[in-house]
Amino acid sequence: MTLDIPNLKDFDNRLRQEASEEPTLEVPQSAPTKKTQIIAIYGKGGIGKSFTLANLSHMMAEMGKRVLLIGCDPKSDTTSLLFGGKACPTIIETSTRKKLAGEEVKIGDVCFKRGGVFAMELGGPEVGRGCGGRGIIHGFELLEKLGFHDWDFDYVLLDFLGDVVCGGFGLPIARDMAQKVILVASNDLQSLYVANNVCSAVEYFRRLGGNVGIAGLVINKDDGSGEASAFADAVGIPILAAIPQDDDLRKKSANYQIVGSHESQWGPMFGALAEAVAIAPPVRPAPLSQDGLLNLFSAEATGADFVLTPATDADMRGKNAVPKASLEVVYDNV
Repeated sequence: MTLDIPNLKDFDNRLRQEASEEPTLEVPQSAPTKKTQIIAIYGKGGIGKSFTLANLSHMMAEMGKRVLLIGCDPKSDTTSLLFGGKACPTIIETSTRKKLAGEEVKIGDVCFKRGGVFAMELGGPEVGRGCGGRGIIHGFELLEKLGFHDWDFDYVLLDFLGDVVCGGFGLPIARDMAQKVILVASNDLQSLYVANNVCSAVEYFRRLGGNVGIAGLVINKDDGSGEASAFADAVGIPILAAIPQDDDLRKKSANYQIVGSHESQWGPMFGALAEAVAIAPPVRPAPLSQDGLLNLFSAEATGADFVLTPATDADMRGKNAVPKASLEVVYDNV
């Protein structure tokens, strides 16, 4: 059954063309000179980037640094923990609302603060109503209009979803917007797969002359099994922190409580992470092949020893499989 929807083929062709286009961005050749450290944090959705960033940014502020936290995930959950579960208006939705009213977006409409941390969310389109990556690009265009390049911060932390690969989510790497990248992962194959993909992206743009490198890996929900540590060693990046799989951390995160503070028992851990982030140089990673990634895990855990069995035409036809007369000439042995 085929749905006869007007322009469906044109829409499909446009999507295919956009997906197949090679990057055409010019990557700067010179090293970053701004005193502000702009750091992009990448990781699989749900791995704990927002938890890590909210507490890291809060600890940095307690240590006397000026910190701007920008959520670049369409879920807009980066600032939820920082603001006690309160969702702040996103830049994209605020811009749309203001534009309809004939007004300009102001800083106070989209940027909020707590404990010395300034934070905002770029936001994204509703499901099926736009491209999240293009929403990110639009969000940064609005930030530039608000004076982003004139702001005075020691750190700008960008929270990016790592398992979405379209253009907008790669902006910090592709356009040298950040000096370095921090990966957040756990001891599981899926989160390390995403981390390895980000390493591949960094390496790709380094070959084009880019300057962005990997500062290191934060292991979240560390159960001590060691796969994330083995990954960091294999790709040649340092481990910045190992946040344990702890029930107290889980409960506090679920209740929107900040633990990146000198008043918390977890303060020293986040203080050490803040210091490590500050001095970690951006290094060039050596991404793994799919087989190399699988080899970090036991074959029982990943099915790495599985042998692929090719399907046949008869398999695909199932009950519709009908023997066909062959025109092949078979000669008897003489």
